[in-house]
Amino acid sequence: MKGLILSGGKGTRLYPLTYTRAKQMMPLANKPVLFRVIETVRDAGVTEIGIIVGDTAPEIQEAVGDGARFGVRATYIHQDAPRGLAHAVHIARDFIGDERFVMFLGDNVIQGGISSLIAEFDKHPDWNSQIVLTPVEQPEHYGVAKLGPDGRVEQLIEKPGRNPRYPVAPSNLALVGIYMFDSHIFEAVQHIQPSFRGELEITDAIQWLIDQGYNVFPHVHRGWWIDTGKPIDLLRANSLVLEELTPYIAGSVDSASQVDQRVTVERGAQIINSIVRGPTIIGEETRIVNSYIGPFTSIYHHVVVENCEIEYSIVLEHTIISDIEGRIQDSLIGRNVVLKRAGSRPRVLSLTLGDHSKIDLL
Repeated sequence: MKGLILSGGKGTRLYPLTYTRAKQMMPLANKPVLFRVIETVRDAGVTEIGIIVGDTAPEIQEAVGDGARFGVRATYIHQDAPRGLAHAVHIARDFIGDERFVMFLGDNVIQGGISSLIAEFDKHPDWNSQIVLTPVEQPEHYGVAKLGPDGRVEQLIEKPGRNPRYPVAPSNLALVGIYMFDSHIFEAVQHIQPSFRGELEITDAIQWLIDQGYNVFPHVHRGWWIDTGKPIDLLRANSLVLEELTPYIAGSVDSASQVDQRVTVERGAQIINSIVRGPTIIGEETRIVNSYIGPFTSIYHHVVVENCEIEYSIVLEHTIISDIEGRIQDSLIGRNVVLKRAGSRPRVLSLTLGDHSKIDLL
């Protein structure tokens, strides 16, 4: 079996952070989401992986390389524009050949991995596809599946509510973004047309398989799953991943600091006269000085935090945060940011912000 990871989207919902960074390279617990996806696919025994890339291809290719560091072989497949998931399948035909494959969206995080799913699909050569579903509160934002009385998939609809043909979702079961296919999916893609969004939808391709009598089986995932496309989702995913870490201290913690047993301190990091409460991770060569770092916070490498309080946040690399009054909370702070309080009077706000920035002052 081969793997296909989709890593081409622009990540507009994470602007301005993704103006200068691929959304799949945003870190959770100090590891890029894409790395977690590659490791999830590898741990299921799939080591031949195609990665669909777009405008951010140079960053993805530099970070992943040939895949050897992850124990896989990576092949890059360029998509000239975001034309839909089914289009991504279509352009991967030469890479996949006639093999069965698993397709995984490169900005999704799932609890428990996919090893059992791959094993189940392997045991059933008569299955043409297996799709992963999970109950959600707002199904109108996703592709949605309706199951019949026998548990089989009857209907798939993309973005009900926004879809002019389907104003109401037929169920609360959303497609998670993990799919298994055999080669019949390539035939299906040839028979569908662009949707109301102007894209070739994978839901339409799977619906074609169902209509033609092919075997499509659902798996309802009961653990957590998060699409990290929005800031609130990224922070939530970060908190869930932090809870699953096995903490360790490879950096230094001075005698004046309090660091609890759920905190990871990576190589070269320094905790000086500070309180750090987990689950939290402090990145390589980062300095935390005279500060409080609260639960569910990830601070990436080469960061300086001094005379500050931060909680339930993600801080990216090479950032300096110092002398901020009040606690920083529920925040995504980009790389190479300098955030500090000026000592001069009068006290004013002087800001340089990227497009689509949101600042809440309390």
